[in-house]
Amino acid sequence: MSEKDPSAVRRKLAAILSADVQGYSRLMGDDEVATIRTLTAYRELMARTIQQHTGRVVDSPGDNLLAEFSSVVDAVQCAVEVQTELAVRNAELPIERQMHYRMGINVGDVVIEDERIYGDGVNIAARLESLAEGGGICISGAVHEQIANKLDLVFTYQGEQRVKNIAKPIQVYQVRWEAADLVPPTLDSDLLSLEPKPPGPGSLITLGLVVLVILGLGAFALKDWYPLLSSPAFWNPPRLPLPDKPSIAVLPFTNMSGEPEQEYFSDGITEDIITDLSKISGLFVIARNSSFTYKGRAVDVEQVGRDLGVRYVLEGSVRRANDRVRINVQLLDATTGGHVWAERYDGEMRDIFALQDQVTQQIVQALQITLTADEQTRLVQRSTDNLQAYDFVLRGESYLWRTTQESLVQARRLFEQAIALDAQYAAAYAWLGWADFFGFIMQWEQDPQVSQRAHALVQRAVALDDSLPVAHRLLGYIYLFEKQHERAISELERAVALGPNDADNYAWFGSALTFVGRPQEALRLIQQAIRLNPRYPFIYLHFLGHTYRVLGQTEESIAVLKRALAHNPDFLPAYYNLLLASVDLGRLEEARALATEILRLSPDFSFTTMTQALPYKDPADLERILAAFREAGLEENVSN
Repeated sequence: MSEKDPSAVRRKLAAILSADVQGYSRLMGDDEVATIRTLTAYRELMARTIQQHTGRVVDSPGDNLLAEFSSVVDAVQCAVEVQTELAVRNAELPIERQMHYRMGINVGDVVIEDERIYGDGVNIAARLESLAEGGGICISGAVHEQIANKLDLVFTYQGEQRVKNIAKPIQVYQVRWEAADLVPPTLDSDLLSLEPKPPGPGSLITLGLVVLVILGLGAFALKDWYPLLSSPAFWNPPRLPLPDKPSIAVLPFTNMSGEPEQEYFSDGITEDIITDLSKISGLFVIARNSSFTYKGRAVDVEQVGRDLGVRYVLEGSVRRANDRVRINVQLLDATTGGHVWAERYDGEMRDIFALQDQVTQQIVQALQITLTADEQTRLVQRSTDNLQAYDFVLRGESYLWRTTQESLVQARRLFEQAIALDAQYAAAYAWLGWADFFGFIMQWEQDPQVSQRAHALVQRAVALDDSLPVAHRLLGYIYLFEKQHERAISELERAVALGPNDADNYAWFGSALTFVGRPQEALRLIQQAIRLNPRYPFIYLHFLGHTYRVLGQTEESIAVLKRALAHNPDFLPAYYNLLLASVDLGRLEEARALATEILRLSPDFSFTTMTQALPYKDPADLERILAAFREAGLEENVSN
């Protein structure tokens, strides 16, 4: 640079993002191959997201990445989006293999040479990066001045910091987004109690292409979206009022076996207890994924009670060795932190169901719950006495919840093995049906008969055991896809009756009611799901946004849908709904921009595909949707 004429030096004002991996040397020392594989995948994600925000990757040596943007707003939004997605991906990895990026953002004058950038503007961004926590973002005072009133984020002032090779101290702010766009607005008490307004004009124009929506990733409420919620920085938990009945959260039991591969077993025991308690109408039971956000973390029981709005918290551990199993549990009063009772249960593996029953029964007795006759029967019902088959189902569920194409293959194989061992195992048929249906919806399964196969499997499950909520929920959604609306509603009602504390039953039932023209009821059901599942998957936001829009509460719909997209920026149905909402409000420029984004995400999208997939009861709804898409300029691009 020094050899060139200074007058020829190119300068410009730019926003600079600098990022590196916390603990990179340790990761490489532990497993070079796995670290490089993860690094490559994360770098591709970051490069793609930077490009989407009109930025440019300047350099990416080793674990470092340097990017520039012409807009400070774009730079910060990009950083938040990347950190959010990386939190999702990290949650799918063992703790020791997780890769956390630190990010720093500055705005300043830079020198450009051969497409690279230099100067204090870049150096300060790098120093800010070193001040950030893993998974966090630090910005300079100059950046804060430009975005403080433009982005709905929280900025914590860290004071003036002296950093290496920079003469003057720099003002440093930590960016936090758990209290802003990424917090589901429905956790606010006013929205949880919001009553539907009278429908406005165009309120029947509903969501598009429900294939991904009802995927609801419906079954397991798709535990597939749940890893997003595992990041502690994701949430700023609200203070929720206690229900008018005994309320409890079951935290994930600790695996004390000394073998990480036994994690599925301790998780399975926890989930079985949650499932059993969820059948009791006299209890209020927090959903599985909200409880599992505390997995692997030291917790303050009183804080958990405040976060989830419950009086009681159950903690436990499981030790499995050969044919022996030990379960330690303690029930705590979250309002005081005091013990209600603690117990140890020892037995052989063949006693595992009896041990679980003892835990459930002791909780019922401690909380002085009166069971109905049906509940007493259902609590002792087990789909199998075959321990190996049961073990295969627990393993299968652990793969299913990872929700990748490869893990789905593993899950299906394990469910099939369970059925081979016990041809009367209803739960195995239900979960295999969900695996098939999920593969069909995600278009990972090429067999055109897979939907019919899922239908046959879940019908077999119901025939064997009519008390499984998860089976009735799946059957209801299959009927919805088949546009047998009355049968769909009947099955979903049955799922709720069997699992009165199952948040997913309420959420998916609410979504279905919106499609059949009953959005007022749908809103109340989705709000009930949210209360049962305070740390719910982002798909709940989409269901809520859809329902608000159908009710004519279009501004509320847009706000909620944008928050859904903050969690999953490529979730196509949210773009459809936003487009329709924009048309409702006459914002055609926004609608056309959304149409462009839809075509980018789904180049093969067509009206024909959408028409075949939508499960609306009233054909007029579909006509209104198509008219709105045409008004946004999509007709030429997507009609066949």
